[in-house]
Amino acid sequence: MAKKFVIGVALAAAFSFATISIAAGEDPRPEGKAAANAALCPADNGGLILPRGFCATVFADVEGAPRHIAVAADGTVYLNAAIRHSKAADGPVVGLKDTDGDGRADIVVRFGGDVPGGTGIFLYKDWLYLESRGRIIRYPRKDGEVALQGQPETIVKDLPMDGNHTARPFAIDTEGNLFIDLGSATNSCQQNDRTKESPGLDPCEELKTRAGIWRYDANKTDQVFSENERFVTGIRNAIGIDVDSSGRVYATQHGRDQLYENWPKLYNSAQGSDLPAEELVLLRDGGDYGWPYCYFDGAQGKLVLAPEYGGDGGKAIGQCADKLPPVAAFPAHWGPNDLKIYKGTQFPDAYRGGAFIAFHGSWNRSFGPQAGYNVVFQPLADGKAVGGYMIFADGFRSGKDGVEHRPTGLAIGPDGSLYVADDAAGRVWRITYRG
Repeated sequence: MAKKFVIGVALAAAFSFATISIAAGEDPRPEGKAAANAALCPADNGGLILPRGFCATVFADVEGAPRHIAVAADGTVYLNAAIRHSKAADGPVVGLKDTDGDGRADIVVRFGGDVPGGTGIFLYKDWLYLESRGRIIRYPRKDGEVALQGQPETIVKDLPMDGNHTARPFAIDTEGNLFIDLGSATNSCQQNDRTKESPGLDPCEELKTRAGIWRYDANKTDQVFSENERFVTGIRNAIGIDVDSSGRVYATQHGRDQLYENWPKLYNSAQGSDLPAEELVLLRDGGDYGWPYCYFDGAQGKLVLAPEYGGDGGKAIGQCADKLPPVAAFPAHWGPNDLKIYKGTQFPDAYRGGAFIAFHGSWNRSFGPQAGYNVVFQPLADGKAVGGYMIFADGFRSGKDGVEHRPTGLAIGPDGSLYVADDAAGRVWRITYRG
């Protein structure tokens, strides 16, 4: 039986987004390509709510706040998992390995010593790359090695770390291009940050060193931050970056805060909750995505002028006509914290080349309950969205175990399984397709 692919339209608050539901029947792939998945599927899917045919197991519970994830070809899982407000005795990196095939890590080790942790982590060639407080470093790795023993090398140093948004997530493409997010130092580049009716600085000088993605060489050591290495600009905070099989680079954008709180004459409380949209953008060398001058209005489906720069509450477009719009948009303040383009073969064909996005969940919706706390799937083809998104994994915030979980990291394993990390309670799930 072929899988069913149903596209419908759902209204979320002031947004109108297409949603997709995938009802999985029998595995449509040829015999022999089904997932090698010997683990028993728990009845509660590890507390998660998934589409039919998918199974989640709790792969590990670790100390600290695991942010991003990397999975080696031999199945070893690595987490950048600093312990908040203190240092782990053995370091910020956690190595995990399931050696008996039961779907749960039976080897759990920490390493890295007194190296500060962070968010980003990535495997490239024979190296494990790690974000570490204003630096990107790397450790040599041998196949099968879990706790890495070598001394780290510095790839890039002196990344700016002042103000807001100091995580430095990154991705590396097959050519060795290292793309690093340098999130904005402020909310909206006001003369007085996060202050009622404070106008925007024009020009916004922080764009020289922040609110964009910088490109370096992943194969070269001891590079130093430079304004000249900026790849794209106008992205407030791109915690998720990934590259598809054709070399296209995508990133998520955390939309700005406080439209209602700072501009109550132009926006009501409900609009403050529903604006602006979170974004998935396709990066183009030299591209400008609008921050701080513009924000994306999900209800209108366009970039509009921000109030700090003469905006009138959503009608004026001005210079935003020259900025690059997103590929896809999502409800406001959900907090997209990681992005993975699905390049595996385990999941049904409908998932190939699409984007999984981990939403950390909102803290600042001024009207109604907080929202997000899920993993969504956005179909893509040839650099464009195909229909709307679907909520792929839910149940994190009010889990059956009574513990709050907030998804913040994603990785695709060598067998096509999807790993999800939670930085609120330190949990890692492994999601497989069983048909």
